[in-house]
Amino acid sequence: MRVLRKFFGRTEQLSASPVRQESEIMIELQVENIKCGGCASSIRKGLLSDARVKDVNVDVEQGRISIDMTDDSSAQDEATRNELAAALLKMGYPETGTAEGIKAAKARAKSFVSCAIGRVDNMVNK
Repeated sequence: MRVLRKFFGRTEQLSASPVRQESEIMIELQVENIKCGGCASSIRKGLLSDARVKDVNVDVEQGRISIDMTDDSSAQDEATRNELAAALLKMGYPETGTAEGIKAAKARAKSFVSCAIGRVDNMVNK
């Protein structure tokens, strides 16, 4: 897990108990099964439904998701990170290396459905 803090355009790794000033807290996750903009759209929509999430950036090519948390959230908390990873798994995008065998196949199938929904949403919202 990488938890980062952005200070006036500068990014640095956080210590165990960050002081919250004029900053944002970001969680980065490396996930599997991201194939296209439809996947990215579904991931953004799913994660933004969590009130603690301020913004979501998805790097389709790298399979990396950057989640900007609200100022009052506890991104440093391992439970928060695990809840976000669980939400991604439920959508079909498990954290890299965490799903094997049947669990991986199930996640891959879910990701195809999420991808299709994201593509439809993209077409409707254009």
